[in-house]
Amino acid sequence: MRIANILHLGIKELRSLMRDPVMLFLIIYAFTFAIHTAATAMPETLHKAPIAIVDEDRSQLSQRIVDAFYPPHFIPPVLITHAEMDIRMDAGLDTFALNIPPNFQSDVLAGRSPAIQLNVDATRMSQAFTGSGYIQTIISGEITSFLQGHRSNTVPVVDLALRSRFNPELNKSWFGAVMKIIDNVTMLSIILTGAALIREREHGTVEHLLVMPVTPLEIMAGKVWAMALVVLISTACSLVFVVQGLLKVPIEGSIALFFAGTALHLFATTSLGIFLGTLARSMPQFGLLIMLVLLPLQMLSGGSTPRESMPELVQFVMLSAPNTHFVMLAQAILYRGAGIRVVWPQFIAIAGIGTILFSLALARFRRTITTMV
Repeated sequence: MRIANILHLGIKELRSLMRDPVMLFLIIYAFTFAIHTAATAMPETLHKAPIAIVDEDRSQLSQRIVDAFYPPHFIPPVLITHAEMDIRMDAGLDTFALNIPPNFQSDVLAGRSPAIQLNVDATRMSQAFTGSGYIQTIISGEITSFLQGHRSNTVPVVDLALRSRFNPELNKSWFGAVMKIIDNVTMLSIILTGAALIREREHGTVEHLLVMPVTPLEIMAGKVWAMALVVLISTACSLVFVVQGLLKVPIEGSIALFFAGTALHLFATTSLGIFLGTLARSMPQFGLLIMLVLLPLQMLSGGSTPRESMPELVQFVMLSAPNTHFVMLAQAILYRGAGIRVVWPQFIAIAGIGTILFSLALARFRRTITTMV
């Protein structure tokens, strides 16, 4: 194996990638707009939810309930008529529509149990579920304080001192942005290397390589380092300019240590991409194969849901996937500021899995080239 051959073959891959506008757009989108969207598009916490109120009572109590809804959880309520409630809900203008019936205050003072109707747009799932509980708590608190004549200030028997570690603002964007980068590192590294191999086959340039004094190991190593370098540079730019710069997400640990783990992970995933590229005969086949492989890898790696909530068999099987250890490594470094003393088991696991995947991909690649000859 000659290092010069690997270097030149990798440069050839980079030049080929620069002439592929579709892949370039995918890389730019995956590490810019996709990161920002994952961090901000679907908030899990209630934030500026639109609410409209039909106040048919026009009493002191109903006005207190109207004034109890304010930012940042809710947009200031819009007072509407009963006829407008369904129209605005159908148009998607309101997530919540509250109807306070006539004689509401007098019924409350008389000890009766009047009902307040709450219409919820359940298509906005996260806000609908969380907001319904907020609204019930707010209305109950206002009614209780109105009946008592003052706001209760009950001292609890046990004082719970809550300290949110690693995400004191409980901001979902801190989690979503970093996890999207982790997912896209795995996705792009597999797609780029597999597509590079299939592109060689479709364009007929594999035959050109076969008549050159290069070995299958050199060809494969050139594709691995070139595509890994592209993803690594894209990850660095996204982490610095999008995550830290635009989204203002603090990074606790060593970025250099994270990039070292990312490079090791790319060694494994690019090898997996080569292996999948030898199985597929065309880009459409490769796309279908990617869906069958990539979705379970990302959904079961612990990035979307904690591994502890999965069946034990799934947890055990997913230990053979490189991105499972990469998620552990990245979360420990970027969220909790862990050092090498904490994440060294993940480094060893990724290195071992990467070596196995590289060996399997190389054997499959040699067999594929032999059939071409």
